[in-house]
Amino acid sequence: MTKKKSASQSQVVMTEMVLPNDTNTLHNLMGGKLMHWMDIVAAIAAQKHSNRIVVTAAADSISFKHPIALGNVVTLQAQVTRAFNSSMEVFIEVWAEDIPANKKIQTHRAFFTFVAVDQNGRPIEVPEVVPNTPEEVELFEGALRRRQLRLVLAKRMDPKDAVELKSIFNLDEKPEKKK
Repeated sequence: MTKKKSASQSQVVMTEMVLPNDTNTLHNLMGGKLMHWMDIVAAIAAQKHSNRIVVTAAADSISFKHPIALGNVVTLQAQVTRAFNSSMEVFIEVWAEDIPANKKIQTHRAFFTFVAVDQNGRPIEVPEVVPNTPEEVELFEGALRRRQLRLVLAKRMDPKDAVELKSIFNLDEKPEKKK
């Protein structure tokens, strides 16, 4: 197995059209349907990076900026941002396009985490990610903070051990006493 892979090697682009069965009563794409598509595109990116079966471990930071209307074409782009022992963080961006109106907007962004597993479902080591572009470097550098935050919120890491988060929240400093 290759010990390192560039982030771009995991890039996946998926396109869907919003049909009546995909919408809510406002004729917008249902959030659950979009999350389903996001899970698929992110899983494919994680599989491309690891060359393994992958399972979803976390889905977080899904921001719903704009509704996606019936008839829009939805483009989802996913790429592994960083790999840890057996887990991989995947960044997903979503665009909606109204082709007749010639309008395309970014509607959603999210980070999902996947774990590579062997045929028995046990976690297995994955290659490191090598970021090459400035955007890939920024996502790579932020991935450790996002991972530690996920683990703290899931109560799988003691906040005192989240060293990457200490600098953000000034956890090493003692609070000033109010006068």
